[in-house]
Amino acid sequence: MSKKRKRAESKHPLGRLLRYARNYRVLVWQAIACSIVNKIFDLAPPVLIGAAVDVVVQPQDSIIARLGITNTFSQLLVLSVASLIIWGLESAFQYAYEWLWRGLAQSVQHDLRLDAYAHLQELDLTYFEEQSTGKLLSILNDDINQLERFLDIGANEILQVITTVVIISAAFFVLAPSVAWMAMLPIPFIIWGSIAFQRRLAPRYAQVREKVSLLNSRLANNLNGIKTIKSFTTEAYEIQRLHRESEAYSQSNRRAIALSAAFVPLIRIVILVGFTATLLFGGMAVVEGSLAVGTYSVLVFLTQRLLWPLTRLGQTLDLYQRAMASTNRVMNLLNTAITIPSGHISLPVESVRGELALQNVTFAYQGGEAVLENFSLHIPAGNTIAIVGSTGSGKSTLVKLLLRLYEVQAGKITLDGIDLRNLKVKDLRQAIGLVSQDVFLFYGSVRENIAYGSAEASFEEVVEAAQIAEAHDFILQLPQGYETIVGERGQKLSGGQRQRLAIARAILKNPPILILDEATSAVDNETEAAIQRSLERITLNRTTIAIAHRLSTVRNADCIYVIEQGRIIEQGQHEQLLKKQGIYASLWRVQTGLSAVQGF
Repeated sequence: MSKKRKRAESKHPLGRLLRYARNYRVLVWQAIACSIVNKIFDLAPPVLIGAAVDVVVQPQDSIIARLGITNTFSQLLVLSVASLIIWGLESAFQYAYEWLWRGLAQSVQHDLRLDAYAHLQELDLTYFEEQSTGKLLSILNDDINQLERFLDIGANEILQVITTVVIISAAFFVLAPSVAWMAMLPIPFIIWGSIAFQRRLAPRYAQVREKVSLLNSRLANNLNGIKTIKSFTTEAYEIQRLHRESEAYSQSNRRAIALSAAFVPLIRIVILVGFTATLLFGGMAVVEGSLAVGTYSVLVFLTQRLLWPLTRLGQTLDLYQRAMASTNRVMNLLNTAITIPSGHISLPVESVRGELALQNVTFAYQGGEAVLENFSLHIPAGNTIAIVGSTGSGKSTLVKLLLRLYEVQAGKITLDGIDLRNLKVKDLRQAIGLVSQDVFLFYGSVRENIAYGSAEASFEEVVEAAQIAEAHDFILQLPQGYETIVGERGQKLSGGQRQRLAIARAILKNPPILILDEATSAVDNETEAAIQRSLERITLNRTTIAIAHRLSTVRNADCIYVIEQGRIIEQGQHEQLLKKQGIYASLWRVQTGLSAVQGF
């Protein structure tokens, strides 16, 4: 972990959140102002009650009488009008702060989710290999939603509690300094208790977020692997595993709840001390004549308005700690370093010739031995080359390096003489069309999947690409033709159908460089023949790299490279390699059955 990232993770999550939300500071200040003003008007009714008591008990000496209004009915009428105005303003500012805070919560969670996902897309494949899908989904959904709930409710609660303490404390010391300390006595203990609970809750809620990530990961894995679960009849086993993850999540939640639930009862005990002292000693002051009846009424009501809302601190702190635990996880994702930065050189697709060169390339996966070491390969523009070899020889790694899904650790790869590291990643990948053995189709229609990455393509262009890929006929036989929903990951289609849609997608993209990574490895002979016919058409006049297991699909390549343990051990055209009687010839005999016939 870099020093920069460590420093970022060590900062308080609230500070990290405020720095992220600095673009919303006008909206934040408006929401804060409305929350404070609303609470000021909310605290006015006890003052009105005290004034009303004064009017009833001693109308000639009441606060209203000092304004020149001596008639009792007129004084009560003034108080009634004041009540209407105050409650009307309180309601108006409540609407305002709720609208502002909720709007802020929606804006922040929307932008934060998009920023987090956008950053996630910039990270290299190594990061995804180390993280579970469930954990990442938990951050993008649960954690950001938790933060939204805090901004919805918790921020306003904290502001209003602070406003209540400040205003009522000031009122106490103005109206009755001798009694004020009694009401204020519990506050230091409440604040100290709140901080203590917060410190103890923080690690518990961090654990809760971690457990929910594991639970989400288990659910995501099981839903993706439902066919395997059913075929191996492991439903009961998976329920047991899910039970363990769910129980661990419940236990971590219970540990947090056990602590947070104790906060309110303990605070109530402390509050009772302040309320009882005000009631008792304030009442004695009224009897002794040192405190007016109306003022005493105000103090009693204000004490209740001061102390009882503090009991909600437990729920507010609970919400706050959950939000801060979530904020840390989201911000840590945003602070994850991008290890494959985009270059600065633009290379428009129409200007790409397609000449590729790997010069002394060395690459090893994290914690493993070198897959490629001092590997060199030159691919002339417009040529079709094939790469064959046993499993683990480094064939698919080459594809990932050409797309810069991983970064070379030594040497360099160039496109038209430009180091890939200097090219804009978007330009590089737009110049390459990939047809992989592991075809990924998105949930949506056939048309949408063919046009994926070419959103501007017309329906006629989609149909033309499907015809070239020999997919048009089977598409028309589907229930809704090109508008048929293929299901998640294309599960409603056969392997050969998915493969032909992937080829149609690459045709529509029309890239100057085409990479076929075991494009026919999982299809039957008839489908392979259909795919082979379409490939012969689309490889013309473009650089093509075919990673192949079936040698029959690459026999017409301009040059075939045989790779073993990250090194080229044979190269040449099909007939030349057969004459060498080396590894390629041996593989050809095995796949065509010639060795068996000769042995017979």
